[in-house]
Amino acid sequence: MTKSNIPLWRFRLARVEDAAILRDLIAASVRGLSRNDYTDMQMAGAVGTALGLDTQLIADGTYYVVECAGADAPGEIVGCGGWSARRTLCCGDDGPGRDASLLDPTRDAAKIRAIFVHPLFARRGLGTAILHFVEQEAMRAGFRLLEMGATVTGAPLYAREGYREVERMEIPLQNGASLPVIRMSKEVVEQAACNDDDVEDKASSRG
Repeated sequence: MTKSNIPLWRFRLARVEDAAILRDLIAASVRGLSRNDYTDMQMAGAVGTALGLDTQLIADGTYYVVECAGADAPGEIVGCGGWSARRTLCCGDDGPGRDASLLDPTRDAAKIRAIFVHPLFARRGLGTAILHFVEQEAMRAGFRLLEMGATVTGAPLYAREGYREVERMEIPLQNGASLPVIRMSKEVVEQAACNDDDVEDKASSRG
């Protein structure tokens, strides 16, 4: 993959066959973008567990991939993210603290989940674009409260987008380390519903 000044993204639902690519992308994102916030031991213990793919989201139809539609890397998956109507706050399939029970949109907060961007496509607005996209999808499902377990790396972005810190947590890792994450929440205001029901055709040209 190479860099470009004018990215163009296409969102689509993640599929089971994307899993291997997504696991590699998540690992590359963590190791490439979180070095100033986590130790090598923390990253090694978190990749694939605390910071890993949650295939329940794919099965639920609430996880999305972002494909590059420009000349940089046409068709390549360069980012991912989703939301969930289940109680699990964060972590992948093999992470701790999972709870698959369903949330009530009238009183519970939807979970914003697992937003990752390939390092070569970082700092170009893609993370923000993914966040806005999945927020809208959660709102379309009736949720007006959102929360997440943010990495230390991602927390400044989410704070700029209106999320507030609720508590700081430590996720135990299998290698004996622990991973600091920040529970953050946001109340969203209702916006005009999107008329396009076909996720495949939604694209963003954020710079």
